[in-house]
Amino acid sequence: MKVQTIFERTEIKYIITLKQRAALLKLIDAYIKPDEYGESTVCSLYFDTDDFLLIRNSLDKPTYKEKLRLRSYGTPKQDGSVFLELKKKFRGVVYKRRQTLRYTDAKSYIEDGEMPNDSQIMREIDYTMLRYRSLRPRMFIGYDRTAFYSKTDHELRITFDKNVRFRTENLDLAKGSYGETILSPDRCIMEIKSLNSMPLWLTDALNRLEIFPGSFSKYGTAYRIMTEREMTMNGGKNCA
Repeated sequence: MKVQTIFERTEIKYIITLKQRAALLKLIDAYIKPDEYGESTVCSLYFDTDDFLLIRNSLDKPTYKEKLRLRSYGTPKQDGSVFLELKKKFRGVVYKRRQTLRYTDAKSYIEDGEMPNDSQIMREIDYTMLRYRSLRPRMFIGYDRTAFYSKTDHELRITFDKNVRFRTENLDLAKGSYGETILSPDRCIMEIKSLNSMPLWLTDALNRLEIFPGSFSKYGTAYRIMTEREMTMNGGKNCA
């Protein structure tokens, strides 16, 4: 199966209960189909500077923001596939560049700067690495995802993420998907991702269940927990 490498779409987030999720899926069952991967565990290493410039900028909600991460689905083997992703958001539209790599090649690039290939996407990623100078993995984020597609519009994707967790040590995807949870176990993050406008059957279901958009950043929430803890440990002085 061909792996998509370039994305352009809008992404709307909702924080909902598992009961709301079950009710929504029942209402829209005739219009959607499960993702070909079914349920998966998404593991990501987020890159940042020593003073966490990227996430601090993102939390200020600017017109333009960007993130760089290394992602796997499940715990990768050394010769398994991972995805180095550059994600940009401008005026509500998300643009993502994804480079598929062997995990060993990704680690060589992160640790030694050894370019695994000379593709256009890899050059864009490398430019970002050089521009911020001190970018390196700073946080692991993992969660359990269930994904669906519209039967009539493959660009419309609905995902549900639960058991969101993070850690700031052992920043190696091969170490497994564990960490401190940052979301109540009875809730999940729903994202509706689409290139086109939302279909009527979906807006009707959301309105019927009184499900409304809500802002939530996994990396941003974990960063806040981390900095608040550091401030408490250091007598209220911000260490970021």
